[in-house]
Amino acid sequence: MATILFDEIVFGPIHSRRLGSSLGINLLPYNGKVCSFDCIYCECGYNKDFRTKTPLPSLEEFKAALHAKLEQLKKEGTTPDVITFSGNGEPTMHPDFEEIIDYTIQMRDQYIPTTKISVLTNAMNIGKEKTFNALRKVDNNILKLDSAFIETVRLIDQPVSVNYSVEKQVELFKKFEGNFILQTMFLRGMHDGKTVDNTTEAEISAWIKIIKETKPREVMIYTVDRETPEKNLRKVPIEELKQIAKRVEELGIKTIVAG
Repeated sequence: MATILFDEIVFGPIHSRRLGSSLGINLLPYNGKVCSFDCIYCECGYNKDFRTKTPLPSLEEFKAALHAKLEQLKKEGTTPDVITFSGNGEPTMHPDFEEIIDYTIQMRDQYIPTTKISVLTNAMNIGKEKTFNALRKVDNNILKLDSAFIETVRLIDQPVSVNYSVEKQVELFKKFEGNFILQTMFLRGMHDGKTVDNTTEAEISAWIKIIKETKPREVMIYTVDRETPEKNLRKVPIEELKQIAKRVEELGIKTIVAG
């Protein structure tokens, strides 16, 4: 199984199909995956296959890595569109996440002030005050919700916590008062003998209802693009994604589609 694991704290810039030229940040171990979800489409593979005893990088290691990379970009005359926190799992699991965000903002303002800061998160930790506060500070807090139905979330995203609740997530999304980006992966196929399809009319209608309730400033929808740990998955055609996007745009919400 081909997987993508990032072996540096700060890497790139690389091209992101949704964000442009992206300077990546990996706050997880360089040789394994640490995540509170275990998505069947994750490019990093399943949690069980990439367990590691390597510790997370320290706050000081992160600061040194970011400073060195920004010095390099300055010499090269390179300005990325965005600094993106993603990496080998869930970035908000780092215990110093808020301090890391504060330092990143400070360094961004000093070196590349026009560059945005984005965090790709499964939103599992947004109920924690420090995580919530950190996400309020960045330009693009991109929060995941792949279905309005918990059965589908458990099939596709496989959250580690048995207490994960879509209803709870919706209430937490509302606390951002519209200042967040909702991100959804659409896909079809099979997993463990069960049909995977979050593009049915029932799925889309319930998802649209959540968008109406939470009022994100933007919605990102995409489909599988790289090899996935579950082999029986397939892309949703771009034209279908555009039709879904049209229903969101009719609510007056900007929507980005990545096929």
